[in-house]
Amino acid sequence: MSALKYVNKLQGKRVLVIGGSSGVGFCVAEAALEHGAQVIISSSNQAKLDKAVSRLSEHIKAANLGDADKLLSSKTCDLGNPDTIDESVVQLLEFATKDGKLDHVVHTAGDALNTTSLKEITVKDINALSQVRNNGAIIIAKHLEKYINQSVQSSFTLTGGTNTWRPLPNWSIIAASGGATEALARGLAVDIRPVRCNCVQLGAVETELFDMIPKEHREAVLDSFRKEAITGTIASPQEVAEAYVYSMKDTFATAAIIGTHGGRLVGDSKSPVGFA
Repeated sequence: MSALKYVNKLQGKRVLVIGGSSGVGFCVAEAALEHGAQVIISSSNQAKLDKAVSRLSEHIKAANLGDADKLLSSKTCDLGNPDTIDESVVQLLEFATKDGKLDHVVHTAGDALNTTSLKEITVKDINALSQVRNNGAIIIAKHLEKYINQSVQSSFTLTGGTNTWRPLPNWSIIAASGGATEALARGLAVDIRPVRCNCVQLGAVETELFDMIPKEHREAVLDSFRKEAITGTIASPQEVAEAYVYSMKDTFATAAIIGTHGGRLVGDSKSPVGFA
């Protein structure tokens, strides 16, 4: 029997990362693999998913983690279509559990944020913003019981952000969506127990989502995030992936908002630079 107590807590566990083809989700998948887990990644884009599988397979080989064919698999899942989302989620969960039930599910999926001003927002815009992040998480939770081991050893981890508490200009609806995610984590912790549910609250993380910022405003926005953080930095996705690993490993953590934001919520109080 191994004498290890900590670093092997994910050894042999089955981890599904929804949104695992890029950004934070990709790094969560990479971290889970390094901890000895079997990982399934999913996104709505097959080309991005294929590229991610190739990169992760190369990492498995370079790090001598084992057989990539046994440790890693992938399947597309479209959370963006409300008419087919139930079917898509069930198909994903069926695929992910063909060799055994899941131990952990991580939800980092989210499309580009719509920063339409409050004066121009429509109900269609609001629904679109909530579809993948909020509705997607709810539908995953709806079907999860059948596919995940029923134990406090298991977890479902959501993704929120500091803009819920410190929104940028024109981010009212985005803040509302983030607030819903945090509340959902607390509610699901009750409803899906003994499986645990937490929410990782991210600050500014340098991922592909920054590409949505108009080029003429990008550096000013990035600089404002650096100034707001106590650390004076913007995070890498590799850094914040550790919060998701923690959520999976700590079997006493549930209904928690796990912050990894450089202290932005108590940082520089000067108004951030916004963009329209």
